Amino acid sequence: MSFPIGDPDVMHRILAAVVHALRSLVRSRIDLVIENATLRQQLAVLKQRRPRPQLQRFDRLFWVPLRHLWSGWAEPLIIVMPETVVRWHKEGFRTYWRWKSRQKGRPKTAREIQDLVHQMAIENEWGAQRIHSERLKLGFLVSERTVSRYMPRRPAGSGAIERWKTFFRNHRNVLAGMDFFSVLTATFQVLYVFFVIGHQRRRILHMNVTAHPTAAWITQQLREAFYFDKAPRYLILDRDGKYGRVVPKKLKSWGVNVVRTGWRSPWQNGVAERWVLSARRELLDHVVVFGETHLRRLLAEYVSYYNLDRCHLALDKDAPFPRDVTSRPTSSSKVVGLPRVGRIHHRYEWRNSSRIAA
Repeated sequence: MSFPIGDPDVMHRILAAVVHALRSLVRSRIDLVIENATLRQQLAVLKQRRPRPQLQRFDRLFWVPLRHLWSGWAEPLIIVMPETVVRWHKEGFRTYWRWKSRQKGRPKTAREIQDLVHQMAIENEWGAQRIHSERLKLGFLVSERTVSRYMPRRPAGSGAIERWKTFFRNHRNVLAGMDFFSVLTATFQVLYVFFVIGHQRRRILHMNVTAHPTAAWITQQLREAFYFDKAPRYLILDRDGKYGRVVPKKLKSWGVNVVRTGWRSPWQNGVAERWVLSARRELLDHVVVFGETHLRRLLAEYVSYYNLDRCHLALDKDAPFPRDVTSRPTSSSKVVGLPRVGRIHHRYEWRNSSRIAA
């Protein structure tokens, strides 16, 4: 039986085996023990007498913690893709919060009360205060906040939308928005990302991360964002309780006109909400965050890419800090990709062949 020396696949497997053997000579004993355990675990799955190996809950419980304890977890993984382990982690987070948010404490509001709030709002076009007053006369002891929670949503009228569009167009140069969004970590900790975005060129003016957002912390972030009298004339923010009365009062003392969005109306701060969507799709959906410092570093790299490199349709396909259009400098020049954000994204520029070779 002849040995297919010329077969590229065979040669590749032989070379990979030799390289793996040489690496094993310099690796620590603990890494070899963990790798052996991972391979044995996968072998046990493959030995199942079924047309296709079935992964059980124990298999997920084995790989998700290992992913955070051992940096080389992805190398011996063969039965599933590394992206599958990331998805398992996110599913575990949702399961954890469903368990943590299970009903406890005071009972839910009775269905009769919910229906009556809806009926009064539809029949009379009343607000929460008026409905709460009427319900007190009927002997229902519920808070005004509870009434607000069950108010039916009313779509914004065309007049309101046009007024907001006109406001944005007329004040784009002196307008900014700020907001928070949350990010989960590998240990199911919730971190809060604060940012300020300018409307004129959609530049991220400031960004920071904290696990405990307070009014004092937010005020300090605004000082760092609006240094040297750089504060905008108008600043859009929602009605989040984290701001309290301190933040709007401080902004007004700086000469900033605070524009608060309506209840449950994120479209009124659409530029900020759109950046949150971009940050999730283009960065956070591709990584697992290990802590506050890790998230701050990732977002700092993404903000630099977003401001300097990323092209926007709303800016005539230019970046927030405008990029020059460059032509091919020489006939031998080639387009090269400059990695950004850990190679998740790239910026492309012309480079001479000699510089590429160097």
